[in-house]
Amino acid sequence: MEAPEVTETTPELACPIAPIVDIVFSRWTTPILWSLNEYGRQRFVELHRRIATITPKVLTQRLRQLERDGLITRTYHAEVPPRVEYEISELGRSLGPMFATLAEWSPNLAKVADARAHYDDRSRSSAR
Repeated sequence: MEAPEVTETTPELACPIAPIVDIVFSRWTTPILWSLNEYGRQRFVELHRRIATITPKVLTQRLRQLERDGLITRTYHAEVPPRVEYEISELGRSLGPMFATLAEWSPNLAKVADARAHYDDRSRSSAR
């Protein structure tokens, strides 16, 4: 029996959710969106305090990208001193059910840790 012919395809056709994963699950996107969804409108310094491990430069880059993608809104207040606030947009809020589903899956992380430990033990045993 012959193997079926393999044809090249774009990543989007091979996995239609790949572009969504690229947008939503980049390194800092989920903590930023989570924070804005959970705590509402925030200034830059508030976001930075909540996501303490992110650098200001990276936070700025991610906020700009999220604004470009339409997932957050940036409001500039022409005051002295100027004030800028970030808020999750309706489009960003529409990701809520997906995040809720992922949160429901989180108890499985213990099973993942067990599977990794089992795999690592097996790998160490076979390397001897």
